[in-house]
Amino acid sequence: MPKTKKNKKCSRARQFLWYSFSVGSFGLRCITAITLLVIACKIQPLKNQARFFNSCVEESVEGSRSVSEAVSFCNGGS
Repeated sequence: MPKTKKNKKCSRARQFLWYSFSVGSFGLRCITAITLLVIACKIQPLKNQARFFNSCVEESVEGSRSVSEAVSFCNGGS
């Protein structure tokens, strides 16, 4: 007697769970990407400020100041 293959179809509830999980996963990935983009945009001004500060310290050290005096000067001291 040959075995017949049963046509296994997922129930509607299982299909709904599968599709909702897929959509939820895709949504989470989109939210994560947007969050990383926002973090990168927030870090950019800090990077520019650090670059400016480092160049200020380097110029002050070249102008015959010690490193501690140059840092104090670039922080707003005299």
